[in-house]
Amino acid sequence: MKQLILALALTSALFSCKKETTTPNTSNPTTPNNSVVCVDNPSINFTALGTPVGKLSDCIKDVDGNVYKTVTIGTQTWMAENLKVSKYNDGTTIPNITDNTQWQNNTTGAWSYYNNDVTNNAKYGKLYNWYAVSKTTNGNKNVCPTGWHVPTDAEWIVLTDYLGGGGVAGGKMKEVGITSWNSPNADATNTSLFSALPGGTRDDDGGYSDIGDNGGWWSSAEYQTSDAWIRYLNYFNGNAYSYYSNKEGGLSVRCLKD
Repeated sequence: MKQLILALALTSALFSCKKETTTPNTSNPTTPNNSVVCVDNPSINFTALGTPVGKLSDCIKDVDGNVYKTVTIGTQTWMAENLKVSKYNDGTTIPNITDNTQWQNNTTGAWSYYNNDVTNNAKYGKLYNWYAVSKTTNGNKNVCPTGWHVPTDAEWIVLTDYLGGGGVAGGKMKEVGITSWNSPNADATNTSLFSALPGGTRDDDGGYSDIGDNGGWWSSAEYQTSDAWIRYLNYFNGNAYSYYSNKEGGLSVRCLKD
């Protein structure tokens, strides 16, 4: 992503799924009513090369009706797919901005498909600017399903520390093979079952870049007035980089259970 400001030092099994249903999981009264039976998502490969350290959990549904697999990794439960929602969880619409000039001049919540191509949504989800994910800038709204939230930078650190630290965690988070990631997709094992995908980025000038090469995910934590903390994975090593990026840029989102 062109406007990333890098803070870089050196820098199994398949989950078998049932047919979709929107019937809430009522086995646990504390389970949010957006918990649903999982569905097969053939566009994402959940295979792990090695013994998984993550465990796929109940699926959840967002306000648009999209269903996501989730994975428990250590003490945390994460979405195992990128967010696709077009509304905050109170039903308020998040604008879809396709025009580059409008995107770069915008300082309120917005999303887009990579390259403005709807076919990228099923696999990679949407790209959101930081104003959509931060409650301090979006009127205290939540882009994640009820009972979930955009992770803080500290919560990303909990994940990568559990997976052995930023120098190796990315390999354990990336979907394996070169169906989604460009070759060589180095060090990818996906033993976390996080199944990270290279959904690319939208630059703060509105242009698109790096699908297949890189994936970037927002945190809710501000770095400074113009930037916020993100996590960034690439195709050529197994690092999970801690960067900060311009808030006007577009990145993927993974939600974390409250």
